[in-house]
Amino acid sequence: MTAEAPSARTPQSAKTLTDLNAPQQRAVALPVTQPPTHGLILAGAGSGKTRVLTTRIAWLLAGGQARAHEILAVTFTNKAAREMTTRLAAQTAVNVRSLWIGTFHGLCHRLLRLHYREANLPQSFQILDVTDQLAAIKRLCKTLNIDDEKYPPRELQYFINAHKEKGLRAGEVETWDDITRKKAEIYAEYEAQCQREGVVDFAELLLRAFELLSRNAPLRTHYQQRFQHILVDEFQDTNRLQYDWLKLLAGGGAAMFAVGDDDQSIYAFRGAEVGNMRDFEREFAGKQVIRLEQNYRSHGHILAAANALIQHNRERLGKELWTDAGAGEPIRVYEAASDQDEAGFVVDEARALVEEGSSRSQIAVLYRSNAQSRVLEHELFSRGVAYRVYGGLRFFERQEIKHALAYLRLIANPDDDTAFLRVVNFPTRGIGARSLENLQASARQINASLYTAAASLSGKAAVTVGGFVRLIESLRAAIVALSLPEQIEQVIEHSGLAGHYQNEKEGQERLENLDELINAAAVFAGSDEATHADESGGMLPAFLGYASLESGERQAGEGEEAVQLMTVHAAKGLEFDVVFITGLEQGLFPHDNAISDARGLEEERRLMYVAITRARQRLYLSSAQTRMLHGQTRYAMPSQFLVELPPECLKLLSRQKSARSDAAFWREGFVSFKRPPAAARERVDGAPEFPGGLKLGMNVRHAKFGFGVIIDAKGSGEEARVEVNFGSAGIKWLALAYAKLESAST
Repeated sequence: MTAEAPSARTPQSAKTLTDLNAPQQRAVALPVTQPPTHGLILAGAGSGKTRVLTTRIAWLLAGGQARAHEILAVTFTNKAAREMTTRLAAQTAVNVRSLWIGTFHGLCHRLLRLHYREANLPQSFQILDVTDQLAAIKRLCKTLNIDDEKYPPRELQYFINAHKEKGLRAGEVETWDDITRKKAEIYAEYEAQCQREGVVDFAELLLRAFELLSRNAPLRTHYQQRFQHILVDEFQDTNRLQYDWLKLLAGGGAAMFAVGDDDQSIYAFRGAEVGNMRDFEREFAGKQVIRLEQNYRSHGHILAAANALIQHNRERLGKELWTDAGAGEPIRVYEAASDQDEAGFVVDEARALVEEGSSRSQIAVLYRSNAQSRVLEHELFSRGVAYRVYGGLRFFERQEIKHALAYLRLIANPDDDTAFLRVVNFPTRGIGARSLENLQASARQINASLYTAAASLSGKAAVTVGGFVRLIESLRAAIVALSLPEQIEQVIEHSGLAGHYQNEKEGQERLENLDELINAAAVFAGSDEATHADESGGMLPAFLGYASLESGERQAGEGEEAVQLMTVHAAKGLEFDVVFITGLEQGLFPHDNAISDARGLEEERRLMYVAITRARQRLYLSSAQTRMLHGQTRYAMPSQFLVELPPECLKLLSRQKSARSDAAFWREGFVSFKRPPAAARERVDGAPEFPGGLKLGMNVRHAKFGFGVIIDAKGSGEEARVEVNFGSAGIKWLALAYAKLESAST
């Protein structure tokens, strides 16, 4: 039987389709049939996907296609679930409380509460959040005498959660060496500890719910018969276990309705499987794939750029965004001389836009890495432009930065008790709370700092705390003759901070932030403020004073109009009138880790696609010819993503000096990235030529290493050698007589 139910054409259900475009109407009104009609809705950015999913539920209810308790709707955030419930309450007369709407974790929690006995859980079981889970793992390691340097707790946490998200218990983990075998054993002990204590972590909620339905046939049949309509939002972000859980529930004949955009799948690092969409098309939707391609957000040039970019990805289901809002303004492109120049450009433009009437809160500055925010924050603050870091901390508030500064403060001033307490046991050194209590009591008794009082301790505390004091003394001696950036680099390395973050799941970002702290020191050392260092007791104390002032209350207050700063990942789901995408350099965006990996590069391109489609009216793209790295200036190549954009949608901006004043203004002109931007060509003018017409600063191509930039040169004639930055391939010295370099500037 494949006939459409008669109630599908009732006036009440038809009313819910009002104001939808034709593809949206087809998606919402997919017929209710037996066997079920499944649907995959490929919803492009700004095409109204949430509206379609919510209206589909309202249509089912209004037309009598389904009763409220027969519907299961899955979202990815609690906020989205609340918004969906609110919209449905306004659209229908149904009691929305009887609907099962929520996140995967929320719905699985509800299921386990109802069937705690069958799930082998106590009725009062509790949920461990991420922090509580880490604390539980640390406690277990201490009980088992696990070496936390060899098996860092955060690394164990990642290992456990990653395998749970794949549906694997400890006994099912594949082991190939002593390290993985030991981790699997710790995983098993952790499972036993959680079972004894009646607690579950986030990953356990889904795995336990999946196992509950897999192993309990009567219960599985009950829910398969109950939920006749399963609807999923943001389907591109599902992991394998989530998809398997949905398939299990749909096994009784439920109609599956999945809404998502494979071009916006950017969470592989969290376990998301973009391939789930293709699997869903094959296993459920078949020919019922509806594309929502009309965009209600952005102007035509922005969408043309997004379409051209994403077409370079091979593994996609395919769609093309369009709008009837007109072409709008061309995308403005600026190649800065340096990262500081880039920040100046962003702030100049933001201020001009505000003067023209734009709202600060409708201006967003996006970056690939959190570390990029420091230069932007400094420029915004210095120029008096209110800003807010969305979904994250300001640079000098970040944990790793505060830890590094605490070590530096203690080196500069051993009596700084706040700095002492922050890092005395970070990274962990086995210094417990009791030892610190005794130390604080001794300090009060002799009216001295904790650092001074450490000499009066005895027993184990004298060994552990004394070891920390000796570390600080050795660091102070080691850095005394070094430059400021070198001092900070040495402290980060030898304090144990670098090693600690190398073992974290997402430690790479923290290490990049620590690198940016070194860059900040290099910039400070060359600034006017550094000339007064002697008045502050030396360069290090002066820099610490600068860092304290930079971390002061300068972010916009709640409700205050402010420019929005955020990573591209944090921008997902948001939209702004004006968007700046900064740091478009090869190795930065796309990230160096992804350039040589086809799947990784495709995800980076999807990330760029997400960034572009955040803009409604005006989009800026910027890169820097040079950027600070490890306190040193490095040449950079423009991102390959710039080359992949249609030249007819772009305009180059170049900074000029006004004849009337020293004020900068921007000159616009068309640009094609099939050739390097004008700014890139100008920087080689007047540079000495080498055989083959090569010059310092020129873009070149090498058969083995790919594209690069000439950053240094030695010798002449047949002995001429050039140093080339090849991005992910590294920096190479090449003899021109043998290298066969060719110009990439034409």
